[in-house]
Amino acid sequence: MAEAGEPFACLTCYDATTARWLERAGVHVLLVGDTAAEIILGYDSTVHMPLEVAIALTAGVKRGAPNTVVMGDMPFLSYQADDAEAIRNAGRFLREGMADLVKIEADESFAGLVAKMTRAGIPIVGHVGCKPQTAALTGGYASRGRTAEDAERVVRDAIALEEAGAVMLLVEAVPSEVAEQIVGRSKVPVIGIGAGEACHGQILVLQDLLGLTHWQPGFATPVTRLGPEIQRAAEQWVKNVADRNVTEHRYQMKMGESARFGKSLQQGVESDRESGAKEIP
Repeated sequence: MAEAGEPFACLTCYDATTARWLERAGVHVLLVGDTAAEIILGYDSTVHMPLEVAIALTAGVKRGAPNTVVMGDMPFLSYQADDAEAIRNAGRFLREGMADLVKIEADESFAGLVAKMTRAGIPIVGHVGCKPQTAALTGGYASRGRTAEDAERVVRDAIALEEAGAVMLLVEAVPSEVAEQIVGRSKVPVIGIGAGEACHGQILVLQDLLGLTHWQPGFATPVTRLGPEIQRAAEQWVKNVADRNVTEHRYQMKMGESARFGKSLQQGVESDRESGAKEIP
């Protein structure tokens, strides 16, 4: 699609049920992002995402959408400390998580690691620009490439990762000029999030798209507002329970079994009474 100039759609996803619906909708790439730490687990940062959970969620999404490209997202400290450990962890996303691609947040200093992962047969997506896992260094999430010097640095990061073997790039929260330079210089598909229209693919956190999050990034415009709908449905359920009106469906005992059941209960009561009477002196 990138070669043909056809934009492709990407969304985050964290469970098999949702993955089935997104595959039916024709979404081209599903990212099981470390944003699950915030969206699913309730943490205030992606750095808290457990590796084991990330791998399990990735496998669930792939089982739900077997015909869709699924990208696993390596959590904080699953690849930064040691190259050998990083390769093993990335490989687990392929073997256990059944991922098609593995994403890491990286700059040009990770080029050597990307080359080793590629040599091991792991298709890597290099995530440049705003990198949420390093937000603690900047005092929070921040856009990148807003000065000429920083813009050049982001472009260098992207090209270095591609030259090291990355099969795809993801560019987050940069001015459109920066993304245009990356797209113009790269030979691999480039996914953007808050990076303008030049990128081959576009991605959003699904919950942002559906209007489920408390805070929306400026680049994430909801296409619907499911949050209030879920609230209304839950309120109706609360009312139904209070009114003892939870369902019209009733299970029925087989023919004649209701009478046998009642008789059996009555015999049990009489037996208990007799037993109790014998115990009284």
